[in-house]
Amino acid sequence: MTSKGADMTLKFGTFMAPFHCPVGQDPTAAYERDLDVIKHMDKLGFDEAWIGEHHSCGHELIPDPFMFITYAAPQTRHIKLGTGVVSLPYHNPLWVADRALFADRLLRGRFMLGLGPGALPTDATMIGIGPEEQRTALEEDVDVLMALLRGETVNAKTNRYNLVDARTQYEPYSDFDVAVAAIASPTGPRTAAKNGIDLLSVGATAKGGFDALALHWDVMEERAPQFGHTPSRAGWRLCGPMHLAETREQAIEDVRYGLDAWCDYTQHVLAAPHFRAAGTTFEERVEWVNESGLGVIGTVDDAIAQIERLVKQSGGFGSYLLIHHEWARHEATMKSYELFANHVKPRFQRATGRLEAARDYGISRWDELDKRSGAAIQEATDRHAKERVAAS
Repeated sequence: MTSKGADMTLKFGTFMAPFHCPVGQDPTAAYERDLDVIKHMDKLGFDEAWIGEHHSCGHELIPDPFMFITYAAPQTRHIKLGTGVVSLPYHNPLWVADRALFADRLLRGRFMLGLGPGALPTDATMIGIGPEEQRTALEEDVDVLMALLRGETVNAKTNRYNLVDARTQYEPYSDFDVAVAAIASPTGPRTAAKNGIDLLSVGATAKGGFDALALHWDVMEERAPQFGHTPSRAGWRLCGPMHLAETREQAIEDVRYGLDAWCDYTQHVLAAPHFRAAGTTFEERVEWVNESGLGVIGTVDDAIAQIERLVKQSGGFGSYLLIHHEWARHEATMKSYELFANHVKPRFQRATGRLEAARDYGISRWDELDKRSGAAIQEATDRHAKERVAAS
């Protein structure tokens, strides 16, 4: 992979909260749909899947991404699986280090570790952490966690834990990716830059969020050298939602199933102003997705245009993660991933250039070789006929 943004070969995957809207669905069936999506993406050649951690509000149903990842790993073959993300301030960093190194060994190199401050204020509130504390806590805790992952002995005391000569007994299996989530504040890029790790930009793909998107990388480039690191755009992941169909009209009809419920969740249940839908009618909400630049409800061509716009406006990134949702019924959602894999992904992975060149070569020689082949067949037919006559 090159370091030049526009020339980079992109990777693709999913960022799976996962959303199950509205409340009232059977959790067991919901988990199986999530697993089906990851298995489907694995077969389609997607590169990675990141699984979230949430404990409240009734819509995002996986409380332990480590457990789900180790459940999904033996049922997939190639796709990398990551915590997307562990809400680090909720946990003792020593145990997170142990679990990460354990998962890395169980997955034999397919594990990724994603970290964040915690997305749901209701989660933090239930364990006595105020929203005002979460981002500062993340910066502190990532410093501690990275030291533990490097095999250092750590002494650190906060109002949430006390580590005394703490160390992990496990060696890493691989040099697995570690990434920090960034949404609206500079906390994510500050933390990633200081520790020399990757960045996951969530919900910053809308036009109104591009100031934040630019800020993310500006912070990385400004701050990383202060700590002896060089940030790599190859490790920068951008996340956004899409639903694709053969026509834009069909895509819009598909999302009548669940778009309103998802928007209602972000507007009335999830107290997160940085990730909130706009509009009160279905039509307004479709327009918000498509016109704000947040994502795509449309066709393969719309998806290609969106990614090209992101590459241009960001200056280049390494991976695009489809924020998983259930705007459409399960079958239509699976079809959307298939369309993306077959017609969008190859455009940015240099997977079809030689095939296209081979086709063009065939076209360029078609007239000549078609005539020669026809003549050769006729010649063989005539020769056979003459031999039969001579033999009789």
